Amino acid sequence: MRILLAEDEHSLGTWLSRALEHAGIQVEWVNDGRLADRALQQHDNYDALVLDLGLPGLDGQAVLQRLRDRDQRLPALILTARDSLDERVRSLNAGADDFLAKPFELAELEARLHALVRRARGNEHPRLACGALVYDNARKQFTLHGEPLALSPREHAVLRVLVQRSGEPFSKQQILDRVFSDDEDVHPEAVEVFVHRLRKRLDGSGVRITTLRGLGYALESSDVAPP
Repeated sequence: MRILLAEDEHSLGTWLSRALEHAGIQVEWVNDGRLADRALQQHDNYDALVLDLGLPGLDGQAVLQRLRDRDQRLPALILTARDSLDERVRSLNAGADDFLAKPFELAELEARLHALVRRARGNEHPRLACGALVYDNARKQFTLHGEPLALSPREHAVLRVLVQRSGEPFSKQQILDRVFSDDEDVHPEAVEVFVHRLRKRLDGSGVRITTLRGLGYALESSDVAPP
């Protein structure tokens, strides 16, 4: 999962970015409403928006309004200290999908984000699957034909990106953005290496990573039975 975090409180933004990254959620953090609006216009690879209402430059309500005026259906979770019924109602009516008041527990934010993304994808089940390959969000574990799949952290991260939208291609750059966002020195060739390793681990399972020329890699399931 890749989110845009719009939060102007430096200590909170720093902590949230690190904590969510540790939980496997890629975070792009901006501290100004104008920057948030620009990022939302320029990039379409976010899975959710975490938006503080009290942003400088352009407040959160305006950012949300512009997002919905452009008919962008990105799930949006409002994160604010304004814990009042009127504020909640106004935010939800403006197009917010959820509302979490400060202070909050990280586990609740993470759970709400996963729920928002599942609903947006039409999948309420906490597991993601492609044929015999299953990823359990709660356990952060892949299984293949019911058996745990041993993966390195980077292999795990790349496969998690692909299984989130099985059948849809991800370009090398999209995978880089989601897996290696904290390392500017990683080149697209690194993605080829991890895809090669994953193909070996999935060989003969009925699940495969295909290359779609000009588009990228896609995780697909065939009807081939395992040996």
